[in-house]
Amino acid sequence: MEMDWMASLDMDDEYEKLVIRMNPPRVDIDNSACENATIVQVDSANKHGILLEVVQVLTDLNLLIKKAYISSDGGWFMDVFHVTDQYGKKLTDEGVIGCIQKSLGTNACFLPSLRRSVGLKPASEHTAIELTGTDRPGLLSEIFAVLVDLKCNVVGAEVWTHNMRVASVVYVTDEATCAPIDDPERLSRIRELLCNVLRGNNDIRGAKTVVSMGVTHTERRLHQMMFADRDYERVHRDRSGSAEDKFRPLVTVQNCIEKDYSVVSILCKDRPKLLFDTVCTLTDMDYVVFHGTISATGPEAYQEYYIRHTDGFPVNSEAERQRVIQCLEAAIERRVSDGLRLELCTSDRPGLLSDVTRIFRENGLSVTRAEVTTRGGKAVNAFYVTDAAGNPVDSKTVEAVRQEIGQAVLQVKENSACVKSPPRETAVRFLFSNLFRSRSLYNLGLIKSFS
Repeated sequence: MEMDWMASLDMDDEYEKLVIRMNPPRVDIDNSACENATIVQVDSANKHGILLEVVQVLTDLNLLIKKAYISSDGGWFMDVFHVTDQYGKKLTDEGVIGCIQKSLGTNACFLPSLRRSVGLKPASEHTAIELTGTDRPGLLSEIFAVLVDLKCNVVGAEVWTHNMRVASVVYVTDEATCAPIDDPERLSRIRELLCNVLRGNNDIRGAKTVVSMGVTHTERRLHQMMFADRDYERVHRDRSGSAEDKFRPLVTVQNCIEKDYSVVSILCKDRPKLLFDTVCTLTDMDYVVFHGTISATGPEAYQEYYIRHTDGFPVNSEAERQRVIQCLEAAIERRVSDGLRLELCTSDRPGLLSDVTRIFRENGLSVTRAEVTTRGGKAVNAFYVTDAAGNPVDSKTVEAVRQEIGQAVLQVKENSACVKSPPRETAVRFLFSNLFRSRSLYNLGLIKSFS
């Protein structure tokens, strides 16, 4: 039975390769058709997950996707993206344009490593440690302190917190040799001690630590880790009238009876990598996007997807509908960082992160998100901080921290995510004005409500 199943997989793989050879993908990059954006058009044989692959390549190149038109009904995938660089300008860097062609064009399909190479961390350079658990003030400081005691040098890390949960991917090397750590006993010890730190005294749901030598796309993995940890399940707290509730994304799911799709509509504040976050979540939940429209030309972003589950059925119950809404809300919120952004740039050394986060903890700062990188012997890190209660940090506290770490080393940067969103009522009116077509379909009986 197992041999028959493996043979079937091989046949499917060979058929997919044959389709690609007969219909090689085409990538057109046009700088003349649109006044303020570069148009990237991708035509390819369709397969599950291809939309995420394309969006991931564009996102990992730090491109902003201002508009997109998605169509993958049947056996062909045809998408158009209006993109700019991170400064809102058309693409003029030939290296970036060449990377798009190389990563999404014909060669990428015959050499899949080309498509997957953008944004990945090579396994030969480090050991990856994945952590999930209950968030609490000072947790990051405790994690880095344990790694210092275990003679692990942190060369990179990304930390997300959401809904009282924390997920992190930390890349370490041996402090003495700067090589990946592969000794089984030492890895087991690292796992055990970090798991004890994550558990603390009151971890309601449990903690998890995984050590990996494989290739990792950090942000994709963080979404998967938080999804598996069920961070989308809201913690019941009295937050009526709070900013967190008032400015949550507006997500709706309705059924289009005539075409047998579910229509997912999203309205929220625009930010970089938003499209990647929503498409990543739909893909990991095993939904296929057949058609879609994305518009992010102002402070708000509007996304509409026509989806079915991989089994061919649309969303078919109220419980499933609520789960889709909750998971998309969580995907959007994870990367929205509360707090003040502090940027650290200094010569890297063993124990640097342990010292910095200890100073944060001793001054009552809590880290809500962190991005840690090492470039040419320099530590280039960003921390988003609040006070222990989740409130904005007092300016005197920030200056005290900067004085202790070094004012030239630690800089305060404005966090655009802290800028207030439009009132919820305005957002609702905007959404339904954009959903005129969907409301018309509803009036005609083509879209079915679950209520």
